[in-house]
Amino acid sequence: MGTIKQGILGGFSGKVGTVIGSSWKGISYMRGQAQHVKNPRSSGQMDQRTKFNLVLNFLQPNVPYIRIGYKSQAAKQTEFNAAMSYLLKNAVTGSYPNYALDYTEVVVSKGGLTQVTGAAVNWTAAQSKLTFNWTDNSGVGNALATDKAMPFVYNKDKNETIYNTSGATRTTHTMDVTVPNNWSGDKVEVYLGMVSEDGALVADSLYLGEVTLASA
Repeated sequence: MGTIKQGILGGFSGKVGTVIGSSWKGISYMRGQAQHVKNPRSSGQMDQRTKFNLVLNFLQPNVPYIRIGYKSQAAKQTEFNAAMSYLLKNAVTGSYPNYALDYTEVVVSKGGLTQVTGAAVNWTAAQSKLTFNWTDNSGVGNALATDKAMPFVYNKDKNETIYNTSGATRTTHTMDVTVPNNWSGDKVEVYLGMVSEDGALVADSLYLGEVTLASA
């Protein structure tokens, strides 16, 4: 119970309801009682944190790519947050606590630029390189000959990525990506996006599959 020392208009010490009165250097003050959160680690909170950390772990090493890949999606939010939101809604599979990314549903670039067609990837062990191939569809929709390839290779065993945000042109229809020697034997998830020459437009990335980097 609080105690009033100087009448009804004076300060008080102690607790009255949810208000606590005290003084410091002769100055009376009041503060609200701290609110205690019941069960701050509820099942719902833990479920959401687990999903969030899964997607965060995937996206954090790839911020420069995501800034370009989700540029057109960043209305009233950052490119990173737009990517987080999309992947949380569309690419997380499983149930708590065993969530995983469905790499077939992951989109690393998203926008209105026309995608390439006939895209595929091949592994050449002797040269430690992945070769991307696609069909030149310049002139279809808003596709231009000067559009640039944006290959994205994610090593899920090491949580490392190799990417390029200004690769070969759409008309070149092929591009090599060399991978580190210590990736030999690992499995990688492979994607191909496109970006206009001025960086204003990007295409939805295409998932080209999982590739095992078998040794020569």
